[in-house]
Amino acid sequence: MTRITEQSLETDKMVLNFGPQHPSTHGTLRIIMELDGETVTKATPEIGYLHSGFEKLGEDLDFNQYITITDRMNYLSPLCNNVSYALAAEKLIGIEVSKRTEYIRVLMCELSRIADHLLNVGMLAVDLGAMTAFLYGFKLREDIYDLFELATGTRLTTSYTLVGGLMRDIPVGYDKAVLKVLDEVDEVANDIETLLNKNRIWQDRTKKIGIISKEDAISYGISGPMARASGIEWDIRVNEPYSSYEDFEFDVAIALNGDVFDRYLVRMEEIRQSIKICRQSL
Repeated sequence: MTRITEQSLETDKMVLNFGPQHPSTHGTLRIIMELDGETVTKATPEIGYLHSGFEKLGEDLDFNQYITITDRMNYLSPLCNNVSYALAAEKLIGIEVSKRTEYIRVLMCELSRIADHLLNVGMLAVDLGAMTAFLYGFKLREDIYDLFELATGTRLTTSYTLVGGLMRDIPVGYDKAVLKVLDEVDEVANDIETLLNKNRIWQDRTKKIGIISKEDAISYGISGPMARASGIEWDIRVNEPYSSYEDFEFDVAIALNGDVFDRYLVRMEEIRQSIKICRQSL
């Protein structure tokens, strides 16, 4: 009789430096990771690589000159940065802007949200080998940047929102250009979900991966779609509306599992809700 014994697979702890120079981080941070196989058992972040002295730069600028600095806080969403700073300055000064200004700001912010979510989903997809979804998303992201250029004169670092108003009004026919792109985004969002949602490889690499519980999300101060994917029903556009967001009808995307898959689903649903808001703003 032959005795069969089970041998356990012994693995050594691996220490891996993620960044600061890495194709996916662009010099933003360094993470010292400890791995057991493919499982990250410990991660120690080393921050400070993006310190740019924004507060110090503001000491020699007036309140409207500082708009150019807000562009660079997140150069992928300069229009959102402009608005958040302008709202704070307007509140301090006691300025009320027109409804038209507020609606245009909402339009630009929601277009930025769509572009950012397409970037997030596209980069996640290409890292997992789904090149088609990446190309679909980036093509539309370019179309949205074309809309920014049409309104502001540039694709990035727009300096479009000023304290008390806007740099200039949107051009004639802008609404038709926006609606055309929104129709394409709506269609491609369906295509991306068709490609990914029931894909076995996509599910294996995103479900039950990177789970952030509701309690941890609150403890760490996580916000936005990452918080909502962990079951936190909080959206500042609804709970503390600004720029006339109370005038718009839209649903807040919520998920419960807090994993990579749910964060992807929340972003895809937010794309659809942003389309809805953009159409109402026009």
